[in-house]
Amino acid sequence: MASDTTQQPPSPLRAFWVQFCENRGAVAGLIVLLFIIGLAVFADWVAPYSPIEQFRDFTKLPPFWVEGGNIHYLFGTDALGRDTLSRLIYGARISLFIGLTVMVVSIIAGILLGLLAASVGGLLDVAIMRIMDLILSVPGLVLAILIVAVLGPNLTNTIVAVTVVFLPRYVRLVRASALSELGKDYVIASKVAGAGPLRLMLVAVLPNCLAPLIVQAALGVSEAILEAAALGFLGLGAQPPIAEWGAMLADSREFIRSNPWIVTLPGLAILVTVISINLFGDGLRDALDPKLKRS
Repeated sequence: MASDTTQQPPSPLRAFWVQFCENRGAVAGLIVLLFIIGLAVFADWVAPYSPIEQFRDFTKLPPFWVEGGNIHYLFGTDALGRDTLSRLIYGARISLFIGLTVMVVSIIAGILLGLLAASVGGLLDVAIMRIMDLILSVPGLVLAILIVAVLGPNLTNTIVAVTVVFLPRYVRLVRASALSELGKDYVIASKVAGAGPLRLMLVAVLPNCLAPLIVQAALGVSEAILEAAALGFLGLGAQPPIAEWGAMLADSREFIRSNPWIVTLPGLAILVTVISINLFGDGLRDALDPKLKRS
């Protein structure tokens, strides 16, 4: 008797992972990103010292592989004698927290405003989009500086400022995706079946708008980290003694010639984190929308 050897198609999750793994840069970015996230989550156990602990007898030490370094301070110390490695690890927690918080708040607000504009239309749609256009008309960093200057420089206001700067891109993306879905047959069928406006937008339309939104969210985390680091460098972000990468750059810029490692290491931390997130975002884009895959 011949046996039925019909092969089951792979699950969507497995198909996504196979597609994602074809991009080696994305896999490398994911590995580095998971390592940085691990350091941030377990900073209390991984970091050798407190980020604000000062060792007055060991100020401006170079990394241990440089002449004059000390094995007890692997990446050296800053001008106040604080361990650079510990501050970098705790700084990862702050920077990732800012990036993820901005991304989550922007997505939630962007989905609500974008779906509202697409479903209601009329004057409400015009009002929402003109406000978004007004925000986009001001350079992002300038607008963030203005908001922080009004609210006051601290970590919470940094998150608020960066969220306002990035909100329009999510609103416009959700609105455009929703408008392109509203005329399709499955939406018309849902209307005929008696689906209300809220159920129609959240259950029928929104799931089909998530792929580009997820990609934009992944890339938006790295941009939020850069924006927050820029505010920190200008003294408008997280305030001392909080270990934040941008603030670390600001504190050490006067030593760029005499003790360059104090400036270089926080800059490298930002660079590696942003590159890994961008590579991961590229992999998400290729896996979620193969039509956009680069040759």
